[in-house]
Amino acid sequence: MPMTDESAIEAMLAMKTWAIVGLGDNPARAAYDVSALLIAKGHKVVPVHPLARPVHGQEAYPQLADIPFAIDVVDVFVNSSLAGAIADEALEIGAKGVWFQLGVTDQDAFQRVIKAGVLMVMDRCPAIEYGRRS
Repeated sequence: MPMTDESAIEAMLAMKTWAIVGLGDNPARAAYDVSALLIAKGHKVVPVHPLARPVHGQEAYPQLADIPFAIDVVDVFVNSSLAGAIADEALEIGAKGVWFQLGVTDQDAFQRVIKAGVLMVMDRCPAIEYGRRS
């Protein structure tokens, strides 16, 4: 079971600027619907995908380091085998939180993020968390 703290979830849901790694323009993917919900809840969503196509009218970037402004939360919609490297990139850009989506787990990355003093949520979905809170 993930070691996610409910206070970390609350704090990150209150943060405004979310980079969504793995968000492309395919409406059949979960990231597409979750990002739409985040926008509806008042978050600024920044798609991060190698193809860097706009999603929901938001400019996209191929990688986190290309984003020219501060990011509060890096939301990770990639395979667990790639998630640790994304968490490290999130730390490098100064994100305040890292969120691994449902099914995305990496205990070592979780520990690195927490040790760096950054909020971490793992194996959870913000859309589900918003639903639990309404």
